[in-house]
Amino acid sequence: METSSNTDPQIRPFRIDVAQEELDDLRTRLARTRWAGDIPGTGWSRGVPTAYLKELAAYWADGFDWRKAEAELNGFPQFTTEIDGQNIHFLHVRSQNPTAVPLLLVHDWPCSFVQFVDVIAPLTRDFHVVVTSTPGTGFSGPLGEAGWNTGRIAGAFVELMARLGYDTYGTQGTGGGAWIALEMGRRAPDRVIGVHVNGLITFPSGAPGECDGLTGPERERLARLEDFQQDKMGFNAIQSTRPQTLAHGLHDSPVGQLAWIAEKFKEWTDPEAELPEDAVGRDRLLTNISVYWFTGTAGSSANLYYESAHDPSAWAPKPRGTVPTGVAVVLDTDIAIRRFADRDHNVTHWTELEQGGNFLALEQPEAFVTDVRAFFGTLDAWA
Repeated sequence: METSSNTDPQIRPFRIDVAQEELDDLRTRLARTRWAGDIPGTGWSRGVPTAYLKELAAYWADGFDWRKAEAELNGFPQFTTEIDGQNIHFLHVRSQNPTAVPLLLVHDWPCSFVQFVDVIAPLTRDFHVVVTSTPGTGFSGPLGEAGWNTGRIAGAFVELMARLGYDTYGTQGTGGGAWIALEMGRRAPDRVIGVHVNGLITFPSGAPGECDGLTGPERERLARLEDFQQDKMGFNAIQSTRPQTLAHGLHDSPVGQLAWIAEKFKEWTDPEAELPEDAVGRDRLLTNISVYWFTGTAGSSANLYYESAHDPSAWAPKPRGTVPTGVAVVLDTDIAIRRFADRDHNVTHWTELEQGGNFLALEQPEAFVTDVRAFFGTLDAWA
């Protein structure tokens, strides 16, 4: 497996440098927020409570240190390149291990490359780590045109790894990022040696008898999927149909952007965490939200939902994946069911974890690294 020194002229070094005027503007906007009232006693059942949001916004304005977060992110080698007419931002951290395997990491919405900052160093003991920013999100945004669906993104990331000089490599994806990582395996099975995913979504097909014999925990996961579809899909309905209308509000109001993302972190992280920052840390949460705010990518990041909803091929039957696939499942939060995963993918590794949520790399970085390493350690291609 070749390594790259980033000598490709198409690849340009990149550093984050948010202007002081933008920081000042953020604080001014936060100070001028017109706060919505809420119904006493409803808690989180109808969305983000105003009292909590006020506290979080106050910390964002006067307690959170963006310059410190910016310096930490700039501690990783960052680059941009143009692929298929779109700017792509990524981190590329090479291992000192001569037998290291290239590994590309794909984040989920509403996260960003910040999702992986705590796992990069431990992963580089065994991997050359490439962390992407999905087109339309963060410093890979905004989008220059429509049509950036899962397949197109997967193709761009295959090209990215080729530009970095990697003939073969692994991929890892979380939630929506898992779909991209798996699609890379479908498109380039001669290059992708293995795909590791967490936050995988599996669906019953409706075939007679396919749910017969499900275990108790599996039935709980199926019920969790049904509850998600009935009660927690508001964000999906909006972003799949009118993302531009939503964008006007989130692009203009930092508190709107704050609430939109904080709600998902509340719902998609460990249920034992009372607040979103209890699961991922308040500064990590705000670093991620700040990336969305400073890049103005609330609308373009929602594009993938729209594209998926309007792409006939997205839901069309596909051949079963052939690339070895590892799946990490958190027992209290995930919805993946083994027989449905086996139906669609070549699952060779299945781990069930006691703690965590969708953003496993942020919530349980040690468990994440351990499982990624364990999965790729089972592959003959590792050698």
